[in-house]
Amino acid sequence: MAFNKKINPYLKVNNDTGFGSNPNSYGGRFINKDGSFNLRREGIPLLKRIGIYQRMLSLPRWKFLAVILLFYFAMNLFFTVIYLAIGGGQLQGLVSTTPWTRFKEVFYFSTQTFTTVGYGRINPLGDAANVISSLEALTGFLSFAIATGLIYGRFAKPKAYLQFSEMALISPYKDRTALMFRFATYKDKHTLTNVEIKVGIALRVEEGGKVEYKFYDLPLERYKVDFLPMNWTVVHAIDENSPLQGFNNDDIAAADAELYVLITGFDEVFSSPVLQRTSYTYKEMRFDAKFIPMYRESEDGQTTILEMHKINDFKDLSKESVS
Repeated sequence: MAFNKKINPYLKVNNDTGFGSNPNSYGGRFINKDGSFNLRREGIPLLKRIGIYQRMLSLPRWKFLAVILLFYFAMNLFFTVIYLAIGGGQLQGLVSTTPWTRFKEVFYFSTQTFTTVGYGRINPLGDAANVISSLEALTGFLSFAIATGLIYGRFAKPKAYLQFSEMALISPYKDRTALMFRFATYKDKHTLTNVEIKVGIALRVEEGGKVEYKFYDLPLERYKVDFLPMNWTVVHAIDENSPLQGFNNDDIAAADAELYVLITGFDEVFSSPVLQRTSYTYKEMRFDAKFIPMYRESEDGQTTILEMHKINDFKDLSKESVS
């Protein structure tokens, strides 16, 4: 069921989000927590749809290492089968007598050729083995050059290194209510400068019997900070300029609300701009809660300590009001 409470018609609707307005065409959230878009493309060939270099740079670290190891094993297995197919007489120095031990011996010879180590106990004799080993050595050179470029690209790729609170809270703020979430950089000696933030919200609303998504830019207490050494609690005051004015928990759910966040900044180490996205669905928004401070003074009073393990800590104000 769509949310049909009247929203201030004078609020500016954002038509430049890149998303359409038809609610029947969407599944789940628009933006995943890690900043990727919750989207899958179909109707185009796989090889044309996937950029291998881009995919390898964006893979999680464990998947990247798994792909490298799997490729290394597969290529050596491929050449091992070819060496065995042309016959053991093409290789000099084989001492194995059983099929399994011979397979292992040829496989290890293949790894030595692929990496150009070449210990020398086994060497190719015939033309076929020499041609194959030459092609394998060339393949190894090219493979390691590509792998080196990928590893460098992953290390040299600038990132924002931001950690966001798991929940967005709707809390008392001064003389009104406000929507809040917070984030901080989590790497030591890593400080972003000229950090800017843009926050919008998607609401599924019904107007004139038609259900559609509308996207609103949310006014913020602060859009920019010069430096980000500490955490930043982003505040959107819920007043006459907010599309959330008068909302309660049921209204947020009925509107299928999703808060989407875009943060840009300048990384001093890489001398490059960086960005990071995330989002909060209505299931990740909580009423009557307030964040607990996540920093303290050191014992000697000389240093501020940012307690990253407290980024998700908040207190439930509803329980306090009951008590």
